[in-house]
Amino acid sequence: MSSKNSEYLPNDDMTAIEGGYIDLAKVAIIGRPNVGKSTLFNIITETRKAVVKNQPGVTRDIMIHPVSIWGKQFDLIDTGGVTEADDLFSKLIKEQVTDFLFSVDFIIIVMDGRSGLVPEDRDIIKLAKQTGRPILLVINKVDSPHEEDIAKADFYEFGIDIVAASFEQRRGVGDILEWIVKMVPETPTVTAESAMKIAMVGKPNVGKSSLCNELLGTHRMMVSEVAGTTIDSVDSPLEYNGQHYVLVDTAGLRRQSRREDDVEIISAFKSKESIRRAQLVLLVVDGLEGPTEQDAKIMQAILQDHKGVIVVANKSDLGQAQVENYKETFRAQVARVFHFYVDVPIVFTSALKGYGTKELFNEIEDINRKINYRVSTGDLNDFFFETIRKAPAPVYGTTNVKFYYLTQTYQKPPAFIAFANHPDGVTNSYRRFLIKNMKERFGLYGIPIRIFCMKSRRRGENHKFN
Repeated sequence: MSSKNSEYLPNDDMTAIEGGYIDLAKVAIIGRPNVGKSTLFNIITETRKAVVKNQPGVTRDIMIHPVSIWGKQFDLIDTGGVTEADDLFSKLIKEQVTDFLFSVDFIIIVMDGRSGLVPEDRDIIKLAKQTGRPILLVINKVDSPHEEDIAKADFYEFGIDIVAASFEQRRGVGDILEWIVKMVPETPTVTAESAMKIAMVGKPNVGKSSLCNELLGTHRMMVSEVAGTTIDSVDSPLEYNGQHYVLVDTAGLRRQSRREDDVEIISAFKSKESIRRAQLVLLVVDGLEGPTEQDAKIMQAILQDHKGVIVVANKSDLGQAQVENYKETFRAQVARVFHFYVDVPIVFTSALKGYGTKELFNEIEDINRKINYRVSTGDLNDFFFETIRKAPAPVYGTTNVKFYYLTQTYQKPPAFIAFANHPDGVTNSYRRFLIKNMKERFGLYGIPIRIFCMKSRRRGENHKFN
């Protein structure tokens, strides 16, 4: 769907916000492939969010990052390279950027000074001018100051501001920032509440980007039938029911032996990085195919990072049409493939048909509540006192393990420390027993809980639970 329709609010009560601020100016960087757009984006944002490689077409999705500089705040946007090439990705990128430009406030066009003015550059300038937005033309790869006038000469005919630069030498970046600061209006720094980061991961071509677009209600992620379209991890802030979230769409994770080039290796690293910095992970699975061995490995990686997770059965419209007792069959597959995580939440969606998003956000809100849940010390130790009497105490050598007390850490999802005389005697099976009972008592199904055991440093403990 086109982002020109800024009044579109999916699910009635969900609206997009940008960069954690409300109504920040949007500055988009556009240009042909491999002219240095992502390099400029990384320099200004002081990040490495955009994949930079000497290969056309590496950036395929629209990336947004909030920037605060010289007293001004704005969202900087990196876009895919616009070209007239006939391949599928090039056509998708051009369509995506064309739609998105009408929703931004200022445009920076990056050109290659070594190539000079080429026909595709004219088309890009024409496209930018159609939006009616202020435009800065940046001629990159001008390696020495005495070449600047020659590099600019071809572009004066367009009647727009021009800066000659060399991103590799960081020359001209100050002039670009001065132009942005001059153009961007003063904006009240009304920050959003602490936003929950949600990483969307899964194998290639399971519909992650389509689902992300459906949740956001804007054409942010490129969507195609070709596996591997998304190679960047893209942060997209949004609001639902008054709660702020940051949705991160990531590159599809395949087995290492099937990663065909180094761009895919970079993408896999970024996906894992996104999981690590998220509080909740949506593991998107092809609803028709069901979870696979590769999905199980992804789930194990999520749990190793101790993240909340929801299995999203996308393409459920196809599943219901082609599989008898579809939901029961899918749940049985989940129980078999994810046998190591028995209470994982499942939500059925169809990005194509646009259903299941309300149920997904309901589950997200419930998991968010559980992730931030805290148990009072009194309730926690009452639970512990009752639970450890349900099973024989673990044994360390010839001595029973004596528990003293239980406390909750500040980790999220909830984690706990049990103090005992012989913590090495607490087996994994006994931890699972405690965790199972804890989930039952406090309604914490669907999140990974950890219990650490430590030796009590108190002498003469007289509050043993067994």
